Amino acid sequence: MRTRCKAAACALMLCAPAATAHATPQPEGELRHPRLVVTIVIDQFGSDLFNQYRPVFTGGLRRLADEGVVYANGYQTHGMTETCPGHSTVLTGVHPNRTGIAANDWLDRATGEEIYCLAAPENRLADGGQGENGPVGPDNLRASGFGDWLKAASPGSRVFAVSGKDRGAINLAGSHADGTFWWADGFGFTTYLRPGEEAADRLRPVSALNATLQARMETRPALWEPMSGRCAALAGDWPIGDGVLHSTVPPQRLVVDTSPVLDELTVEAAIALLRDQGLGRGSATDLLGVSLSGTDRIAHRYGSQGPEMCQQLLRMDAALGRLVEALSEVPETLVVLTADHGGSDFAERLEARGYPEAGRMDPGVMARLNAAVRDRFHLGFDALKADGSNIYVMGDDGTVPDQLRREVASAVAGMLRVEPGVIDAFTIDELLATPSAARNIHPDLLGLRERIALSTSPVRSADVIFALEPGMTPFPGAAGGYVAGHGTPWDYDRRVPIVFWTRGQTGQERTLPVRTVDIAPTLAHAAGLAAPPDLDGRCLGLAPLARPCAGEGAGTDR
Repeated sequence: MRTRCKAAACALMLCAPAATAHATPQPEGELRHPRLVVTIVIDQFGSDLFNQYRPVFTGGLRRLADEGVVYANGYQTHGMTETCPGHSTVLTGVHPNRTGIAANDWLDRATGEEIYCLAAPENRLADGGQGENGPVGPDNLRASGFGDWLKAASPGSRVFAVSGKDRGAINLAGSHADGTFWWADGFGFTTYLRPGEEAADRLRPVSALNATLQARMETRPALWEPMSGRCAALAGDWPIGDGVLHSTVPPQRLVVDTSPVLDELTVEAAIALLRDQGLGRGSATDLLGVSLSGTDRIAHRYGSQGPEMCQQLLRMDAALGRLVEALSEVPETLVVLTADHGGSDFAERLEARGYPEAGRMDPGVMARLNAAVRDRFHLGFDALKADGSNIYVMGDDGTVPDQLRREVASAVAGMLRVEPGVIDAFTIDELLATPSAARNIHPDLLGLRERIALSTSPVRSADVIFALEPGMTPFPGAAGGYVAGHGTPWDYDRRVPIVFWTRGQTGQERTLPVRTVDIAPTLAHAAGLAAPPDLDGRCLGLAPLARPCAGEGAGTDR
């Protein structure tokens, strides 16, 4: 396993992977290296949504798809498809079992307390608050990324990332970025502060934008446009749990983070950074990461097949059109667009539309499992704690003897396998012992255990991880709360678009599967960097967008 040292405690080169990335000479007659690499990750934008709305996009998504190299069958190869793990694969070139980001959260085995994937207790937030997830930073990442490689090869490279979520920005920016920003209601775009850093210094790249946004938000602008056209036809009422979801626009919950405005603000910030920082105008390659969180927030609250998602996608497409137009001002820009995971609609609407297998996990499962474990192992306490599809074996004080933990985990996995709606369950020991998937195997051919093993990290992963049958969700569902989710090992959650674009090229469709871990080595090759040699991904041939891949392990057009 690779280890990382904290940025505050070690020099840049010491934190680099075993083989430090370095710039390689530009062969005479080859295409120039990009001066700017832009990585766009759309949260919960699976290939299903991309293909469904592709014919009606007219903005940035239409232009990227028409003019770019389009892999409509990209994959997040791993099985636990959540935001933090998915983002961690995009610019590191390795799966979550090696990035160390096994899930959005995990439980501390010593205390039983929840740990956020990017928790950094020594840090502070620049806006002075606690944010959604407390103090954060890149400390938990165990793999370096493209931005870190750029900085190691050419310290003059500038690296910025912006998102609606902290985990979207931090995973793309890496450990040595010049600016890492995400949206904070009532403040604008915030960032993290390492010990000794001052808020004014770290916020300087977005301070003018924040002042403008604060003045705008004080006027309480409308978050949704009137419902019309194709979006209006999707409205309806859906009984969920004990309530009814009134699927309409505007929805009842009027806040920025579950509206199309969240992505529009993020794109506005990306354009401001592009222009104010002069990205792509220097002699070294710069990186701009843009993670759009609105699709995920809206899908969780309202599902993916209603008027809310329809308006979200059309407005996000228009916002991306503004970004692509701004990028046209910068020669030699290479853009890649993908997603951290896919998703599915809420079970009630799926069932009504011809998917009888859609359903929700029995909420009584954990009570039955705890009762069975108490009886079988003669325990005086409930030893199981659940988080989605993850189950931890813990005592009242957070600890259980290791041998007992293993025995309980094995028993629980067996009990889960006969539960209705559960297709299989594995202990952490079984998953860690699973041979790593070959680099050249198509991601759609991986078995269930192999998929989940790529999400499994020692210490951070749960004692038992189970998978529900396709169409089932662990979310109980409540109108007014979360109604739909993701996180499964099935292709509707794993399959994502991957699109590469440069200005002035002719579009090209590629149908065979590739993986998000292939993005980082592809970008490194295009930028003339020698990526670390032990990546899970491989270089994709992007001719004519970039020079052909070459060298040991290089891939070809697929």
